[in-house]
Amino acid sequence: MSYRIISDGSCDLPEELTKEKGIHVVPFYVNMDDNNYIKENVDISKSDFYKWMVEHPGRFPKSSMPPTSDFLAAFEEAAKAGEDIICLTITRKFSSCYEVATAARELLLDEYPDRKVAVIDSTVDTVLQGIVVLELCKLRDAGFDFEESVKRLTDILPTGRIFFTVGNLDYLRAGGRIGKLAGMAGALLGIRPLITLKEGEIFPSGITRSRKKSMDMVGKLVTKYVTETFRSPDEYVACIGYGYDLSEGQVFRDVIAEHLRSVGHVPTLDIYHIGAAISVHTGPYPLGFGIVKKADLKN
Repeated sequence: MSYRIISDGSCDLPEELTKEKGIHVVPFYVNMDDNNYIKENVDISKSDFYKWMVEHPGRFPKSSMPPTSDFLAAFEEAAKAGEDIICLTITRKFSSCYEVATAARELLLDEYPDRKVAVIDSTVDTVLQGIVVLELCKLRDAGFDFEESVKRLTDILPTGRIFFTVGNLDYLRAGGRIGKLAGMAGALLGIRPLITLKEGEIFPSGITRSRKKSMDMVGKLVTKYVTETFRSPDEYVACIGYGYDLSEGQVFRDVIAEHLRSVGHVPTLDIYHIGAAISVHTGPYPLGFGIVKKADLKN
């Protein structure tokens, strides 16, 4: 390999896939008892974390980014193997992972000044960050060098979007992702928010009063963006993210696929489990669609 690919744990890719692709993941930490932070996917699985949330309504867990030492350990392992490093982090608007990884980069270069290390703010998160990481894998496997891979990857980041909905506004309000008054009103009305992530930030995209309707409205947001931005599904890669309920995630995938078929697009939609770094803010029932332009693999 010309370089090693590292991502923080927000990428939410299955462990078997990260092993297959040679991706090193630096996990987030989660706190459920106000005392101890434990590593996601090391000390607790995603499934067990969601189970805890469902069994403890009204309690709001917290997540914490990896410390500098965790990134530095991952960087040192690559450097000792003689590899350069490209590290992707969750959007800087949600976390300071980029700054922490950048600090680890500076510490590494003190000891390994000849290594090349790029830390990239993915401007996205969760399963969309995962497919961005996979696009970097494609560039690496196609033989592009360090500099060209960084350039071609950063070229596609502005096209990244996540369109999603959640079970209620409680977790977004508790995590400070929306104003308190909006959260209170939402709780009283029982609304289901529609949210878009673009350019690293979240924006309100509508409200509904039912889960079924929220899925349908996300589908409409998806088709509007796709038809305005891409000529065919060959130009983009997309995926579905789900929380506690896989069967609901599969229903959501079918709804989105039907909307895309209505405009002549039949993309492949892999489905991935959203992790704790995001679900502490969304609650146990997030459903999302992530999309980004494919990296240019032409020489």
